[in-house]
Amino acid sequence: MEANRQETIKQDYQYCEEIIKHHSKSFYYAFSRLPKAKAQAIFAIYAFCRRADDSVDLVDTKEEQLLAVANLEKELSLFEQGHPIDHPIWRALADVFERYDMSVEPFYDQLTGQKMDIDFAEPKDLSELETYSYYVAGSVGLMLLPVLASKSHQDLTQLAINLGIAMQLTNILRDVGEDFQKIDRIYLPASELAAESYTKKELEQKIINANFIRIWEKIAQRAEYLYDDVQESFRYFDEDSRLPVKLSSAIYRGLLNAVRKNNYDCFTKRNYVSPLEMQRIYRSIK
Repeated sequence: MEANRQETIKQDYQYCEEIIKHHSKSFYYAFSRLPKAKAQAIFAIYAFCRRADDSVDLVDTKEEQLLAVANLEKELSLFEQGHPIDHPIWRALADVFERYDMSVEPFYDQLTGQKMDIDFAEPKDLSELETYSYYVAGSVGLMLLPVLASKSHQDLTQLAINLGIAMQLTNILRDVGEDFQKIDRIYLPASELAAESYTKKELEQKIINANFIRIWEKIAQRAEYLYDDVQESFRYFDEDSRLPVKLSSAIYRGLLNAVRKNNYDCFTKRNYVSPLEMQRIYRSIK
């Protein structure tokens, strides 16, 4: 019986690993370097977050999106009560919760972030943008923390949140054009656009001028400040987790430089860190 359970759990983790392999090569590149048990835990957490994203992205109407998130919230509530539904992600997460000192609250926060996306409102200022970024990404940092700092006696809560926020700000800066053109969303704060007299019309026309660059750089520099802040505290993570955390942080930070190298064209070019550049980053921090 125990052998069957172990085989099922092994297959569940493989299911989760395929999801991260397919959707995030940079995360997979970094976290596959963890010891196997920790890597599996990260894959399961990522798979939950991907499922949360897909619950919004893969349906067409607002009503369907709200229903999908509500269903996932019900599943999470059953999981919290000790009655996970029979699905590879929930079985894998049940195993993760047995092995690590996990909290369910960040998982609920992630779903709050999905609801914020459904009822999207352009952020008024950088503070609002960071609040949104906490729910969609800082929450992920809190999910991963018990796995990556399982032996730490330091309170790394804010550190994990800051790293998630920095990564989300990076995503936003990389995807300015795609977010606007495909889903009609402007994540750049209204106060920053107004301060630089940069209009929605200019965004539609994909205009990259000094005003746009100043807006972009202000947010990028905030992200880099948070990356720097985290840099000082890598030593508090478990010894076997420090390199993957540093690597994921450095690769994500590299996306900002990829946009800069493309002359801030986040409208017509897909900015990414190439496998070759990932290897260079890996060698530089190893």
